[in-house]
Amino acid sequence: MNGGDIGNSSVSKAAGTSGQDDGGITLPEAMTGRASPAKAAVGDKPVFAYIASLPQPQRGIAEAVDALAAATLPSLQRSVKWGMAYYGVGDGWCFSSGGFVGHVKLMFINGVALNPVPPVTPVGMGKATRGVELASVEDLDASPLAEWMRQVASVPGVGGKKR
Repeated sequence: MNGGDIGNSSVSKAAGTSGQDDGGITLPEAMTGRASPAKAAVGDKPVFAYIASLPQPQRGIAEAVDALAAATLPSLQRSVKWGMAYYGVGDGWCFSSGGFVGHVKLMFINGVALNPVPPVTPVGMGKATRGVELASVEDLDASPLAEWMRQVASVPGVGGKKR
């Protein structure tokens, strides 16, 4: 998992993808309050099924994000919420990953508190959420993403109690 500068390469969107996969879900163009029709469910299996339903290259990107999260946060918990994969530790959700036409959004809840602050401000995900848009696996720069994962996991997530 190498990559370029998070501030530049990861915020671009790939052109030419249809959003249609090989039998799974149809990806939305942009954030509309729900990334996909995937049903809400807690646990690893629903997240793995959601990721498997994505078309390429989004599937490969989401697999890489999931693997990085698992390697970075030993007590990682997974869930599908609002049509995206949500990740957390303890009793709250810290970040999400969702497939869209041309990219995967990796969004950090309370991302404005991260250092440095991730470059993308999503629409419809709360004023404090920040993240990156990954158009290819090559855009995934593991070092800053893992650091943001560690930072956001150290504070209460959505639905969690103060730590």
